[in-house]
Amino acid sequence: MKKSLVIRIIITIIIALLLFYIMIPAINLKNPSFWWYLLMIFIFYKTTALIDIKDIFIINSNKFSLKGIRSYIVVLAIFVIIMGINFVTSPIMSAKSYSKRILIDDTTSFTDDVAEVNYDALPLLDKTSSQKLGDRVMGQMSELVSQFVVSDLYTQINYNDEIIRVTPLEYASIIKYFTNRGEGVKGYITVNSVDGEAKLVKLDKGMRYMPSALFNENLERKLRFLYPTEIFDEFNFEIDNEGNPYWIVPTVNYTGIGVKKEITGVIIFDPITGKGEKYDVKNVPTWVDHVYNANLIIEQIDNWGAYQDGFLNSIFGQKGVVRTTDGYNYTVMNDDVYLYTGITSVSSDQSNIGFVLCNMRTKETHFYSVAGAEEYSAMASAEGQVQQMKYEASFPLLINLNNRPTYLMSLKDNAGLVKMYAFVDVVDYQKVVVSDASLGIKQASNNYLNNFTPDSVEESQLSDKKIKIKSISSAVVNGNSNYYITDTNNKKYKISINVDSSKIPFLKVGDEINISYTIEKDITEITRLK
Repeated sequence: MKKSLVIRIIITIIIALLLFYIMIPAINLKNPSFWWYLLMIFIFYKTTALIDIKDIFIINSNKFSLKGIRSYIVVLAIFVIIMGINFVTSPIMSAKSYSKRILIDDTTSFTDDVAEVNYDALPLLDKTSSQKLGDRVMGQMSELVSQFVVSDLYTQINYNDEIIRVTPLEYASIIKYFTNRGEGVKGYITVNSVDGEAKLVKLDKGMRYMPSALFNENLERKLRFLYPTEIFDEFNFEIDNEGNPYWIVPTVNYTGIGVKKEITGVIIFDPITGKGEKYDVKNVPTWVDHVYNANLIIEQIDNWGAYQDGFLNSIFGQKGVVRTTDGYNYTVMNDDVYLYTGITSVSSDQSNIGFVLCNMRTKETHFYSVAGAEEYSAMASAEGQVQQMKYEASFPLLINLNNRPTYLMSLKDNAGLVKMYAFVDVVDYQKVVVSDASLGIKQASNNYLNNFTPDSVEESQLSDKKIKIKSISSAVVNGNSNYYITDTNNKKYKISINVDSSKIPFLKVGDEINISYTIEKDITEITRLK
């Protein structure tokens, strides 16, 4: 009996080591994978006992003893305790703490925080377009294309004041791993999100520790052996200011067992040397752009919107309950990458009550109360302007245009090529102007501003007066009719035909008109005829 028991224990230890090598779970009681790992070992150990039925059930006077099944009861009790802990730490019991997972500042204004759009630093290319450009560059490298493939990560970062997406190469197959592992992965691809320039950056020393590598060179396995108790979040690939590649690996803690996740720090791992350094979440180097996962940020914002007045209110009364919209995008400000998403009511009425910007390195988050169009409604509005061409709109960028929050989208054809740009006013998505992309983004912006309707201007920004026309002339600028008026006091004004197409063409010298106007950059623009 003792010999049989020793053999079972030895076999179980061997299987446990092999299973750990395959599953590589964090040795952490808050990690759900660790408990499943222990359960699998327990099941295997008990299975070996089936060789001798008496090891499980002891027959005595035709009755079963509980001696053999006590361990099962203990295991069941452990999982019941885990479920109890998770219930206590769930939103049902601690909704207030869930609403405070992220601190959101709603005291600042959009125009104060977000500078007027700079088209020379605007990430117009989305991930899909970047992937096409990256694949094209890779296809031109005949010596590499047969051995490596391009990862689909394409992390958006701020690299020395340039907005780029960066992604590593990966081994093309298991065989290609064995034939190339001596030198490692020799490069990565960058795509400039502003002008679309794509480059393959070749490294003097290859990256050995990659997701596509095997055995001890597999990235996650290497990290697990270096940090056996750390729970990892999703990995990001970034480069520092000198262009050196690193894997950015956020570390995670849970309040319960696998619930209420929070980022505790970051491991910056060198895939060339295999060395890593762990930083507290508050001391991450500034060149790192992605500490927090976008899905985690969205989850925490949704918790903030749902549970401020308790769990029951989030289900039944839903007073003041809001949620994020279905999509998000990134923008870059002040050397950091920000996540943008809209905030809407739970009734899904296709409109936003505002939007949030969240710093992906520090988690600093601001909410701006600007009622307007939900992103997909704006996309549909842009696509509707050219519906005969069946172009597809990219998810909007949020920009400050003329001191107003504005959606900017690319309209792409079936091949994924950008054919047009669309500007949509956030407050009123019926105000949309599309322009041919060949004209450039600045010209597209001017076309939009020239078509800016009076209702788009806040009443507080308007001034009123009565003028008498001394002279009036018209001109077509970029396809838009503008009229230029001089009054009897020699003051000059500009007015778009879109202000009131039924009246403006019939104005003549000597007419007295009541106007509302704004002054922007020394230009007096009439926004309304009364």
